[in-house]
Amino acid sequence: MCRNIRTLFNFEPPATELEIRDAALQFVRKLSGFNVPSKSNEAAFERAVAEVAASARTLIAGLVTTAGPRTREAEAAKAKARSAARFGTGT
Repeated sequence: MCRNIRTLFNFEPPATELEIRDAALQFVRKLSGFNVPSKSNEAAFERAVAEVAASARTLIAGLVTTAGPRTREAEAAKAKARSAARFGTGT
């Protein structure tokens, strides 16, 4: 789906409002096909972003897990290792 949408659940510290809104924005961009909507579509686009962000907040707040929280640094290191294994180190 959207490469820029990241997992937001079960992180320490928890996902910020900006991270949730950015994920919602990417989702709405993907669905609409607009990177930036026209003036006539701007209100519907922004309303959709707000509604998706609200749904994401509700979802994240309602989820439970027995796993320990993840850290962004550890997840970034795993992603870097996967990238290096897939594409090489580039040097």
